[in-house]
Amino acid sequence: MARTMYRYSNAFKQKVIKEIEGGMITIAEASRIYEISLQSLYNWIKDYGKDHLIGKVVWVQKRDEVDKIKKLEAEKRQLEAALAKAHLDNFCLESLMSVVEEKYGISVKKNSGLKELKQDASR
Repeated sequence: MARTMYRYSNAFKQKVIKEIEGGMITIAEASRIYEISLQSLYNWIKDYGKDHLIGKVVWVQKRDEVDKIKKLEAEKRQLEAALAKAHLDNFCLESLMSVVEEKYGISVKKNSGLKELKQDASR
């Protein structure tokens, strides 16, 4: 016997799912009572049931929050760029100090090296 195809309204689907989720009837009972396939009921539960939100993050934001987040992200990028520049500057200065130490044989990492350099320059 061929089964007749029905179209159910969203309101009807939500009513049936509410009965199932409320514990008034089981999925099998809903299938028998309303003559709906189990697969259809499981699809409805997935689409309309409250349990479909489990495991998902729902993030509600106001427009000013979105603007604030964009502003903070832009500020973060600027700070990251400034930090990268500071690291590069530090690396360049350390390289320069290494070259000066090698060429002149003095320690410029400490203030004592500067005294030696001044003494050598005054001679």
